[in-house]
Amino acid sequence: MLMAVNDPSTVREIRSERSKKGLDKYDEVWDGVIVVMPLPNDEHQDIVTALAIVLAAAIGWPTPHRLRSGINLSDRVKGWKKNYREPDFAVFLDTNPAKNCETHWVGGPDFLVEIVSPDDQTRDKLPFYEKVGTREVLVIDRDPWKLELYKLVEGKLNLIGTAKPGNGKPLPSDVLPVTFSLKAGDPRPKLVVRKVGSSEEWKI
Repeated sequence: MLMAVNDPSTVREIRSERSKKGLDKYDEVWDGVIVVMPLPNDEHQDIVTALAIVLAAAIGWPTPHRLRSGINLSDRVKGWKKNYREPDFAVFLDTNPAKNCETHWVGGPDFLVEIVSPDDQTRDKLPFYEKVGTREVLVIDRDPWKLELYKLVEGKLNLIGTAKPGNGKPLPSDVLPVTFSLKAGDPRPKLVVRKVGSSEEWKI
């Protein structure tokens, strides 16, 4: 169910109340429109945390690259709160020209992850990620379980591969030294991250 609120005083009241309760942490603003995202459940947070640890291990730690969970990503330095998204996880390589403004980043990451929650409009964010120059986007869908890997080609984020539990070839990243696949499991499939040129792999 969607609700459009056009009264400025009501908007301020709702935002103030959400801020007091700490419910606005995952809110985004899309071209001036406040988008209230569903709060991530425990499984969602577990995947983000584990993925951060695994990718740090695969890249090698310490590293000059920037690995970030839950950043504000915008297309502008000033007035960024009028247009920003919050990917679940992002990697900026040390050669990336994106600007760290402390409160937010301007410019696309080399790699980012979005974990789908019900009604969160994940794929509607792709044009924005494309606009800021994000090189790769991994979408982790959980209903039903599926991976989608998008790569920036001539300014467009193209879907280059999908993977379902136990079905399909691993999806190779061009940015990170890893591949991604899904392995059937109980109570849920496992996200398998394998380091390229190595026998090392992690199941999340």
